[in-house]
Amino acid sequence: MTALLDRPVAPAAPRLRRDRRRWAWGLAAAGLLVWSLAGAGLFGGGVVNPGGTAQVGRFAAAALSPATDAEFLGVLGRSVLVTVGHAAAGTALALTIGVAGAALLSRGTGGRRRAGRWAARGLLAVPRGLHEAVWGLLLVNVLGLDPWVAVLAIGLPAGAATAQVFAALVDEVPRGAYRALLAAGARRPAAALYGLLPPAAGGLLSYAFYRLECAVRSAVVLGMVGAGGLGYQLALSFASLRWAQVWTAVYALAGLCLLAELGGRAVRRRLAAPPPALSSQPSGRRDPVLTAAVVGTVVLVAWSAWYLALSPASLVSAGTVEQLAYVGGAAWPPATDGGLLRTIGGLAVDTVQMSVVAVAVALLGAVLLAGAAARPERPTPARRVTGALVRAGLLLLRTVPPPVWALVALFVLRPGVLPGALALAAGALGVLGRLAAEATEELDPRPRAALTALGARPVATWLYGIAPRAAGPVLAHALHRWEVAVRDTVLVGLLGAGGLGALLAAELATFDWAAVSTVLAAVVVLTWAVDVVSDRARAALR
Repeated sequence: MTALLDRPVAPAAPRLRRDRRRWAWGLAAAGLLVWSLAGAGLFGGGVVNPGGTAQVGRFAAAALSPATDAEFLGVLGRSVLVTVGHAAAGTALALTIGVAGAALLSRGTGGRRRAGRWAARGLLAVPRGLHEAVWGLLLVNVLGLDPWVAVLAIGLPAGAATAQVFAALVDEVPRGAYRALLAAGARRPAAALYGLLPPAAGGLLSYAFYRLECAVRSAVVLGMVGAGGLGYQLALSFASLRWAQVWTAVYALAGLCLLAELGGRAVRRRLAAPPPALSSQPSGRRDPVLTAAVVGTVVLVAWSAWYLALSPASLVSAGTVEQLAYVGGAAWPPATDGGLLRTIGGLAVDTVQMSVVAVAVALLGAVLLAGAAARPERPTPARRVTGALVRAGLLLLRTVPPPVWALVALFVLRPGVLPGALALAAGALGVLGRLAAEATEELDPRPRAALTALGARPVATWLYGIAPRAAGPVLAHALHRWEVAVRDTVLVGLLGAGGLGALLAAELATFDWAAVSTVLAAVVVLTWAVDVVSDRARAALR
């Protein structure tokens, strides 16, 4: 007699299913991109202006021979101090607004109720929907040439954007510790402080220093519309076609942004991996590097307020209140005639197409350059040199303000959607390339090391060990850049690149405040709509 033993039955492998929501968003994005490329005239031809190539060549050649005479360097040095003051004070204001706004938007704190979250998002869409340059032009009409114009123009929109990003970063972290604290009886603010804030601290700090970089560029843009500083010198040199002086100003701007980036990277690494000597010490001992960074930041903000002679009294003076009442009365009610609304509708379509093309080009470039820009753990000499060159190129792309790229693009392209989109894409590529490289660096290295140990080639290691895990953060950053690009279209439109910015410039020049308020309302609504779509897309990626 033979006994038969039952063999253990292996459990069936779970069936892989496609996420229909992600497929729907992907197809919609592809359709939107094709529609935008057609609207930019890329399929119809006739967008190139061959006569401007010689001027672009002279502009590029001057990069190797910047102006170095003592008189110009002295003027540039004083302009740099003004720009640093505007950027530091504006960043301090932006972070203050951002922290307060994030508490309202985050699902883990005040924004856990959907109605309240949407109300806070709508409230913050107003300052975020307008570009710093537009805020500067509006505030000049109220405050005159007061230094508060640049500080408020930087701080108000940047604070609203910071609130949204801070809330998104807090919502993205694992919520296990937060739920455990709630289950143990902790209140929501305490649970958020100890369960959500520590894992998000690195991202929050990185974005805070990124905002300082953005504030430097915003200060330069405001200088180009009359606020003084480095941007004013850049605009003067550009208007007189002195390319050598333009490149000297660009290199000075790149140096400022590099200092902010290096400072942010050093602080972030210190937070992620504190020295063993400090880790072994009893709790309560402060890290000297982090303490110095905080104290240095506070000193810089205090120096900025002193150097710029910021006086809160000028914000509430009788003249300011009177001028504010005049502009407000002239701008209300907004103009609603049919011709203006039809023009706004058509230009809004151009604005959306410009922003979509800009972000698509920037995302493609960031994906291609992220691997080269990331810092590997054990680089070869050739890999180290390649990475340094790519990172320097990305820094230069995001350093040069979009108006400069727009003016260069208008040398070789006819006015319309395409030159504005390429000008915005240059700056967005510099930002997205850096963020994509950092997202790659922060991934767990063990899956990549395991694939390499099994004999996988570098391309396969990147495709299966890095790309799937980096795709979500990189796409989330790209969606944020889309919102920024919609705002920046107004800036390049002021220079003739099309969109709602061109119409706004015309209405501001004629002091038609009723029409100005209608155009500004259209920009805010458009930014809010893009914000809603972007938020839903990011939710599908989680």
